[in-house]
Amino acid sequence: MTNLDHGATTVSSRALGVLLDSWRASSVPGYLALADRIRLLVLDGRLPVGTRLPSERDLCAHLGVSRTTVAAAYAALRDSGHVDSVRGSGSVVRLPARASVPRPTTTEGLLDLTKAALPAVDGIAEAAQRAAGRLGAYLDDPGYDPVGRPVLREAIAERYRRRGLETSADQIVVTLGAQHAISLLARVLVSRGDRAVVEAPGYPHAFEALRGAGARLVPVSVTVDDGWDEAALMQTLRRTSPPVAYLMPDFHNPTGATMPADQRARVLEAAAAEGTVVIADETMAEMAIDDRRDAPSPMAAYGRAVTIGSVGKSLWGGLRIGWIRAERSLVERLVRARSAGDLGTPVLEQLVVAELLGDFDRVLEARAGHLRRGRDRVVHGLREAFPSWQVPSPAGGLTTWVGLGAPVSSQLTLAARREGLLLAAGPVFGIDGAFERFLRVPFSYADSDTDRALAALRAAWDGVDGVQAPTSPLLAEVV
Repeated sequence: MTNLDHGATTVSSRALGVLLDSWRASSVPGYLALADRIRLLVLDGRLPVGTRLPSERDLCAHLGVSRTTVAAAYAALRDSGHVDSVRGSGSVVRLPARASVPRPTTTEGLLDLTKAALPAVDGIAEAAQRAAGRLGAYLDDPGYDPVGRPVLREAIAERYRRRGLETSADQIVVTLGAQHAISLLARVLVSRGDRAVVEAPGYPHAFEALRGAGARLVPVSVTVDDGWDEAALMQTLRRTSPPVAYLMPDFHNPTGATMPADQRARVLEAAAAEGTVVIADETMAEMAIDDRRDAPSPMAAYGRAVTIGSVGKSLWGGLRIGWIRAERSLVERLVRARSAGDLGTPVLEQLVVAELLGDFDRVLEARAGHLRRGRDRVVHGLREAFPSWQVPSPAGGLTTWVGLGAPVSSQLTLAARREGLLLAAGPVFGIDGAFERFLRVPFSYADSDTDRALAALRAAWDGVDGVQAPTSPLLAEVV
């Protein structure tokens, strides 16, 4: 007998009817058309894994079909592994078991676009020289720094204040990048067996960090067009009262969505009512392309939230500097817990970043220009080469979340590798293999690399268009 998660989010018949839209197809029996449309919603991630479907009686009444049609559709979904059902407990969305595929052992000679990243910003070498000249003042100190140098903590706090959030230096913990910040927060805030709300699609290394702390992930949908499924998010918070919810509210990776200010306030109010700590990953927050003036304030300006930032996207991934902004009591807990994983952040790198934050607005303007050119080149190239694809033009971030029109993302990435190109398949950003109809394409690379990638995709697509996806995605390290 299958054990169902009694904290699962339930989709109402009305809400599912909206998602199903024009599901009827005259060429196939009604139950097959209904099952196919629900299966598509699962693969796209619009029905996250773990969602409880409406009862057969409720759904047939809402859709105006016989109960036999709905029962047969649910049976077909059970047969294909997309639904688990237990009498008296309902039907819950699942995905078929997927075999593991090993990571490629080498990327030599391949164009690796699995990482959404930029080359180092101009001026890093000079900033490093200036920082080295200041290092002498710190050499009498043992050098183990679990909190962060005051000069950098104050520079980060000042950046928050400029963005509309009053912040003091003692609210900042400097970390070894954003991933370290997520892992540290997970260790402190999550106990084994706790639920953690995450986005679907979302950042895969955040999933890993939360799972590593023992969390059971509860996904909530995010889409390019509609952003966060607020009704599902609110329901999930009420039903599960999770200790943490991990969100990326600014230029979300991979969809590019940004959460509106009023929605931020509602989400934080609902989270506070359940005792949930919202971890807002703002590593993309200042990577606006079109208009930085319209950006919402940091998440914590609208309620209780812990925010994460880093310079890995804005300055250079080789500067492993990130931070956590939190209430002072949580800062103290984080510092006490940190020694189990590391003994502090390198002093010299902190001084380099402190130098660069002094001219950060100029850096961001230059980055916006580079990304604007890259985005327009990628979006135009993809739309011209693949008119059947849905290619968004995001207002910020480093990637576009492309709708392929068929569940072939894993097949396409495997074919692209044979053409010399590495990309992260859509399922890498989901839980248990959803998002086979999507592909994340970075636009942060040089023109020559972009043109090479477009040519490789064209060659790869010719071999997979219309072919069903394989049993598992090509796994990749993605950032």
